[in-house]
Amino acid sequence: MKNVKWLPVFVFVTACAGLAFSQMTTTEHRTVSQIEDHSITVVEGEFVPAADAMPEDKYSFAPTNGEFKGVRTFAQQVKHVAAVNYMFGAAILEEKPPVNLGSENGPDSITSKADIMKFLKDSFTYLHKAMASVSEKNQTDLVKAPFGEGKMSRLMIANIALWHPFDHYGQMVEYLRMNGVVPPASRGQ
Repeated sequence: MKNVKWLPVFVFVTACAGLAFSQMTTTEHRTVSQIEDHSITVVEGEFVPAADAMPEDKYSFAPTNGEFKGVRTFAQQVKHVAAVNYMFGAAILEEKPPVNLGSENGPDSITSKADIMKFLKDSFTYLHKAMASVSEKNQTDLVKAPFGEGKMSRLMIANIALWHPFDHYGQMVEYLRMNGVVPPASRGQ
């Protein structure tokens, strides 16, 4: 029953992967790892510029008007995504994360925008490494789930890693706009 809640997510991500795959030439064979890695590149291409667009003096911003009590600051949103990228990558690779994460909110010691951006970029590099390890042969192998108990397939973890940053990207876009910053993806070409 627990896995049923993931079914719509799996269907959505699979459809997105299918769309990305269909846009490639039909004569070119793409592996699972190439498709997943390309999808992470797309996510990274939206998320990293949005994280970089917020001025450093606004990195501690969190909305206070309305029902926003206890929400993450902009910096905490970015650090959370980076930490979870590492957690997903480590689960796929069946290894310990290569950095001390502290928690799913990232290390408390990382506070400057420059350090947070490095942490974020490095997390995507590690996630690319993990995606490169997913193959037709091992994609359905069950590995330890990154959160809680149980096991999940490598492909399921890879797919969750694709949509998770976009959950927080939407919040970051709101934070940017509340501070008068037009998100990079919304700027004219």
